[in-house]
Amino acid sequence: MDTRPDLTAYDGVLFDLDGVLTPTAEVHMHAWRTMFTELFRDWDISPQYSDQDYFEHLDGKKRYDGVAALLRSRDVEIPWGEPGDPVTADTVCGIGNRKNVVFEEVLRADGIAAYPGSLALVQKLQDAGVPIAVVSSSKNAREVLTVAGIIDRFPVIMDGVVAEQEGLASKPAPDVFARAAEMLGVDPARSAAVEDAHSGVQSAVAAGYGLVVGVDRGAGAATLTAVGAHVVVDDLSELV
Repeated sequence: MDTRPDLTAYDGVLFDLDGVLTPTAEVHMHAWRTMFTELFRDWDISPQYSDQDYFEHLDGKKRYDGVAALLRSRDVEIPWGEPGDPVTADTVCGIGNRKNVVFEEVLRADGIAAYPGSLALVQKLQDAGVPIAVVSSSKNAREVLTVAGIIDRFPVIMDGVVAEQEGLASKPAPDVFARAAEMLGVDPARSAAVEDAHSGVQSAVAAGYGLVVGVDRGAGAATLTAVGAHVVVDDLSELV
């Protein structure tokens, strides 16, 4: 018996971007690793940065919140600064901006393409007339969607830029998923959210989504289930 949910039965489906629609999570991981490895060496911070730090402190969060969380895990507190801080500034914002330079360089050099399974699911939902949206913490979401050639598929894009403009709290708070449902004109209780980060799953659960799908791109199926995912898949082709 097939126990996979039919997403076309929901009023709306709202997707995280990095790691769900596109493999940009790998680009983010590379950019964070490059930046923090150098920073920890220069500041003599230990233990050294690892990919587990990405999943525990950075994945799914707004950039500056992630920087603050990771530094706090090493008992390092620095001034927050301002979003316009130069990349040379030793502030939370300056360090976040430093990472973004690396991310943009990799994205523009290598490009990005949507996961085939994710694109197939998006097409199935569009063919069925199900409203869809993107809910991303990234301020680069529109650029990523444009480079991937899929921005026109999403009439609603709740990203880090909108979240900052509206003063919405970062995932795992429910704010961005709750606001995105409002923008899409759907009731979260009758809608589905698709996430690969445990902070994102927690956000969708807290916002009251009727179905929360976890996509295991490295966070771990057990972890995603533990924080509230109703079903976990390795790839969205499993739901087509």
